[in-house]
Amino acid sequence: MTMPATDEAVHVRAPGKINVFMRVGALDADGYHDVATAYQAVSLYEDVRAWPDDEFSVAFAGSIDTALLPTDASNLAIRAAKLLARHAGVPGGVRLEIEKHVPIAGGMGGGSADAAATLVACDALWGTALPKEELHALAASLGADVPFALSGGTAIGTGRGDRLSPALATGSFHWVLAVAEFGLSTPAVYRELDRRRDSGLESSWRDHAHGAAVGLDSPTVDAAVLQALRAGDARRLAPALHNDLQSAALALAPGLAGILELGIENGALAGLVSGSGPTVAFLVDDADSAIELQVALSAARLTAVRVHGPVHGARVLTH
Repeated sequence: MTMPATDEAVHVRAPGKINVFMRVGALDADGYHDVATAYQAVSLYEDVRAWPDDEFSVAFAGSIDTALLPTDASNLAIRAAKLLARHAGVPGGVRLEIEKHVPIAGGMGGGSADAAATLVACDALWGTALPKEELHALAASLGADVPFALSGGTAIGTGRGDRLSPALATGSFHWVLAVAEFGLSTPAVYRELDRRRDSGLESSWRDHAHGAAVGLDSPTVDAAVLQALRAGDARRLAPALHNDLQSAALALAPGLAGILELGIENGALAGLVSGSGPTVAFLVDDADSAIELQVALSAARLTAVRVHGPVHGARVLTH
């Protein structure tokens, strides 16, 4: 059954994410890696507006330079719209306008947020009223981070990162993001990690509790991360932050090491590269500490953004 479609624009907002913890398994025969990650949706958003149209098109605006983003059929938002249209048997198209604020190729899932917001917007625009499970299945087929952008909050991702289980998080965590002037290719960062492991530059994981090396075949999220999130305790979360991709990102972009040091020197509890980078996320005590760190990073001519999490996933704002 389809609901009556609308001729008005549908406005959907979806969040960027920080990977507060990320373990990467061995390279599979199909060229992918299993991961175990703890996602947190944060208050840096993508705004997608959708109008009914005969064709599929996308245009960009926002606070960041979008000149290099594709607007053809390869664009993830266009792919999301076409996928939903095919799945639901919708004959028309959609005109999308995306106001971007999440860094491009920054390890914060901006493209995934666009895709998730597009699925929700088109579902509302076309009146397809898909069950949540179906939307999530479509999201997973578009990319590993897309289902999380739909659900938001705090969650554990396994498999490719698309098998989600909610993680209980209380209170609010405050972050300051150091946003790079450049992007890093996610596949290139994974390739560098594999190269480093093959050449012995990366050791096996350590089991923090017992100091024993563990294999790469079954990544899990450390219990300390889940306990700190559940307690809403930034000081407990800080020493548990971890990202297996960080060393590879630093190898490809050595300047990130200085940014990490600068944040710690200026009061951050901890810092890490988010996802495949190059955005660096600093965890701080509270909103006042976030302002102080933002000022310090800005004085060093870095682009610094204050955010908090967890926040909701993709939501219709106007319809």
